[in-house]
Amino acid sequence: MTKSLILASASPRRRQLLTDAGYTFLVDPSGIDEPEPPRGANVAAYVAELAWRKAFEVASRHQTGVVLAADTSCAVEGEILNKPNDRNDAERMIRLQEGRDTAVLTAVILYDAERLTWLGAIETSIVRFRRLTDLERTAHLDSLRWEGKAGAYGVQDNDPFVSVASGSWSNVVGLPMERLAEMIRQFSRRGEA
Repeated sequence: MTKSLILASASPRRRQLLTDAGYTFLVDPSGIDEPEPPRGANVAAYVAELAWRKAFEVASRHQTGVVLAADTSCAVEGEILNKPNDRNDAERMIRLQEGRDTAVLTAVILYDAERLTWLGAIETSIVRFRRLTDLERTAHLDSLRWEGKAGAYGVQDNDPFVSVASGSWSNVVGLPMERLAEMIRQFSRRGEA
């Protein structure tokens, strides 16, 4: 990529994934509000809208460069699970997912700030969540590893009760690196990156 890559996120996990993959990038978090979705909302539409709003917000502050924006949420039984608000919310999310498969969706947007062109994609992975004992659940909640994580867990933390059943592991962390590489190639072929 010849243009500067600008990450529209403060997520340390997204920064780490990009760094590990060898990308050079600037960080400029969008700061947009991320309201809770209405009950029964479509998770793909929800993450796509938030990723788009983040990309547009950051691109409006830059005259050049390619903004990379993403948003990740989990969905189980039709309910969207974002980052928990507090310990009680984290426990509610954990209990809801126990013994079930959870869909993890990440919307990714590349937005050329100079040309005002963009490319978007949504990646879905399935996480298998086993039942926890009361001690395991309490230990997880006490660890605070749930803070700032959609669904109140992190596969990157080696939480023993979740495993990626299908799809991209990095998507579950918050940025599908395989899909991102494809998108950057597409943008480059179009002469936009």
